[in-house]
Amino acid sequence: MPAWLDVTAGVSGDMVLGALVDAGCDLAVLQAHVDAVIPATVRLTSCEVQRAGTRATKVDVAALVADHPHRSWSEIRHRLESADLDDRVRDTSLRTFARLAAVEARVHDVAVDDVHFHEVGAWDSIADVVGVCAGLAHLDVTDLVVSSLGVGSGTVATAHGVLPVPAPAVLDMLDGLSVHAGGPGELATPTGVALLTTHATGQGPLPAMTVSATGVGAGSRDTPDRPNVVRLVLGMPVQPVLGESVGEGVDDGTPMALIEANVDDLDPRVWPSVLASLVTAGAADAWLQPILMKKGRPAHSLAVLCTPDLAPTLRKQVLDLTSTIGVRQTTVQRWALHRGWVDVVVDGENVAVKVAHQDGRIVHATPEFDDASTAAARLERPVREVLEAASAAAVSAGVARGAILPSQLRTTHRP
Repeated sequence: MPAWLDVTAGVSGDMVLGALVDAGCDLAVLQAHVDAVIPATVRLTSCEVQRAGTRATKVDVAALVADHPHRSWSEIRHRLESADLDDRVRDTSLRTFARLAAVEARVHDVAVDDVHFHEVGAWDSIADVVGVCAGLAHLDVTDLVVSSLGVGSGTVATAHGVLPVPAPAVLDMLDGLSVHAGGPGELATPTGVALLTTHATGQGPLPAMTVSATGVGAGSRDTPDRPNVVRLVLGMPVQPVLGESVGEGVDDGTPMALIEANVDDLDPRVWPSVLASLVTAGAADAWLQPILMKKGRPAHSLAVLCTPDLAPTLRKQVLDLTSTIGVRQTTVQRWALHRGWVDVVVDGENVAVKVAHQDGRIVHATPEFDDASTAAARLERPVREVLEAASAAAVSAGVARGAILPSQLRTTHRP
């Protein structure tokens, strides 16, 4: 489900938790996921509050046992990896803490595995991360656009002393984001920014959508000059009218995720298997483009097109199957002709022909290459000849002339 998160007044983990609960996420679901990672340590409660006259939901994380806010990345990673969590919740929780660990390692010039979290290692921060990841998964948020981020100004007291705002860890995660001060004090916490940059698929104003739910989450402070809240809007996309209709038989601007990565150190012989694996995993398409990277290094740009719900799985596959250390994702729209399949016979061998149609009219008819290749091997003929014969058979069958109606086509490649 597409969503928009208004973080113009800042962001923290508990503020996003409040917005998720206010938008309809069951607090018991969040508690169950938190308990799977840190059992019998915290209790989540929620209540309605006012922030500068605006109603909002405040989620509090109360410790049930004594806490020490200094935990290593390796300990937290072990807890997440061994917990009974949904794969999506585990993946996004791990990526959020991995982002924080990488930032802490750079800020303090230590190895990532030697990072010890201070404030973000406390029980409540762990609950914030796991709870937000669980809430977004529970509400099936697959495409999250965020507003410009208010980061604050002045100074903030931390375990490392008094630091300027935005704090070094926050500043390190702001690459590519649109930000503004937004007011005095710390408005964006490291946990909040890590969650934001892990989940956001884009940044900008409220997208066109049919709103299905909204939620307002409150921060701890109540400042008189502005509501200290984040706002969550959930809905279904509304496609803009772009001139005349493209006609019946064309997908109407389906939202798709475009995942990309630049790779300059992978054995090129591996690429065919990478593309095949991505398509097998559900990608609508996957392709490569040769590029020239910095320092004149030849490389490839990998692109994967998929439905938003498959994006987490395919992002992980790109990271697992290639040598890239990061991916980027954007939301695009796809207009596609409807299609079906019909079989033709070439010397006794069946070859499926993919037929694209619009407004009841056949637009394209193309033999499936894999079918033609299999038939060619059995017939001991060149693939080129089998492709030509299959095309000719489709013409003879009247496919291109519309003798076969779209309603008579199979909806899948194989019968």
